[in-house]
Amino acid sequence: MSSAIPNDMTYRSQWKVYLALTKPKVIALMLLTAVVGMCLSTNGVLPWQPTLFGLIGIGLMASSAAAFNHLIDRRIDAIMARTYKRPLPSGEINASRVFLFALALGVSGFTLLYAMVNELTAWLTFASLIGYAVVYTLYLKRATPQNIVIAGIAGAMPPLLGWTAITGELHANAWLLVMIIFIWTPPHFWALAIHRKDDYARADIPMLPVTHGVEYTKTSILLYTVLLAIVCLLPVLVGMSGMIYLMVSLVLSAGFIHSAWQLKFTDNSAQAMQTFKFSIYHLMILFAALLCDHYWF
Repeated sequence: MSSAIPNDMTYRSQWKVYLALTKPKVIALMLLTAVVGMCLSTNGVLPWQPTLFGLIGIGLMASSAAAFNHLIDRRIDAIMARTYKRPLPSGEINASRVFLFALALGVSGFTLLYAMVNELTAWLTFASLIGYAVVYTLYLKRATPQNIVIAGIAGAMPPLLGWTAITGELHANAWLLVMIIFIWTPPHFWALAIHRKDDYARADIPMLPVTHGVEYTKTSILLYTVLLAIVCLLPVLVGMSGMIYLMVSLVLSAGFIHSAWQLKFTDNSAQAMQTFKFSIYHLMILFAALLCDHYWF
């Protein structure tokens, strides 16, 4: 009896380690935006095969990119207070296993998309994986304070991937959804970077608060939230969404701008994380509003 308990505990801990490598909360938000892209691509019922296998394939390849990110950033993660407990720096798993795990996820996801969805979605998802895991993590993250701006397109792709999974073609409306996430990404991430400025400085990562200062970054966040508010109006202006989405978008934009304004002009050390957390809810609710507007209003 007693010998069986440690084995079971080891099994559960290993399962949790591999799950942590995939960054499940991030993947869940990405898949939500992919679902919205799928739904907005058609006025009819979603076909089950590209919907099911599209989400699985996109999820697998996004998880692969996350695992490669863990692998490439393991030295940095060991230095930073936010990440030193991750599986690799904590010694819960070795690098070769993470590489094989990430490779298996990527190959499985690509094969599934190519065989069961369509070639366009498979190659676009592969390009997103390379953009995040290689171009951003391996190069841009260490090369320029505009790293998250330039590489933001890779993380903004899920709505387009969802759209192409159903239609097999690129569409301007899908690119509007990509643009929303692309403009949303810098204020979202820079708010976290302000909170973790000392960590990034210690790891020698040229994030904007480290290279240009916190005040400059706060101003950039505020300006981006204003730009985001404008971009969020585009689905209404092109007729993709209606009044429900418009009202929700205006409220969310006002809330994001207000949070960024407080970050810029009030002396509150906790405001950066509050702005970061608000940005997550902003994107979730915004895309949920797109979905509700499409089906029920």
